[in-house]
Amino acid sequence: MENFTERHSIVRKIWGRADTVLFIFAGAAAEFALNKAVDWLYFTGKLPADPLGRLFGTVGYARQIIFSEKEKAYAAIDKMSKIHSAVESSRGMAIPDWAYRDVLFMLIHYSVAAFEMLERKLTSSEKEEIVEVFCTVGQRMKIPGLPVGYNEWKAMHGRHLENDLRKSQYTTDLYKQYRRSLGNLRYLVLIEVQKRLVPPGVKRLLQLNGIPLLSPALFLYKICRTLKMEWLLKSLLLPPAYIKQIRGLDYKGNDAF
Repeated sequence: MENFTERHSIVRKIWGRADTVLFIFAGAAAEFALNKAVDWLYFTGKLPADPLGRLFGTVGYARQIIFSEKEKAYAAIDKMSKIHSAVESSRGMAIPDWAYRDVLFMLIHYSVAAFEMLERKLTSSEKEEIVEVFCTVGQRMKIPGLPVGYNEWKAMHGRHLENDLRKSQYTTDLYKQYRRSLGNLRYLVLIEVQKRLVPPGVKRLLQLNGIPLLSPALFLYKICRTLKMEWLLKSLLLPPAYIKQIRGLDYKGNDAF
């Protein structure tokens, strides 16, 4: 059976490590809070009630798609589309096309940014592959106006950052929920990660001011990871209730890398 992504795909490498996936969603948490369509996430009540649970649900879908055979991946995408359609029916209005594109653009941007922060610079061909994979998901969802190639995505992403983000009461409330779910220390770590990952416009809207303090901790973490001791730090920085789920984010398949 044909896989949705190639066995040695850079997307598999990015999404096959728990720490990279967590950084992706740390950054995405910032843009979700600013997106003009965030009211859709409040309509169901799932995100504000349990932001970490929503994280793992979203991660589960993304990983099911990336690491599955093509037909199973398409089935997962179709299931996701049906869930969105049901929400639209309940609300009596359609989720705007630009909101769907925004989510794909977030996944592309933070896949690149998180991997480059933790690992190395990506090549041009690897960036092209990341855009292609996520736009394939978008095509299956019948999202119009998707970019062709990394350069077109970069231009469209820039326009998205200018047009589709604003600080609102939802932004303030979501950050309160992040703090409630994570606790003060872990919340501060989230903010520091976001300072390093988010684009300048997002940083300005969220007032993520001050000098990022993550660099020394990141250096220590990379040493621990080299020594296979990174879970000592993770156990201190991650909510105990979610440790088992976070461990499950490390892909065990031989073809992840």
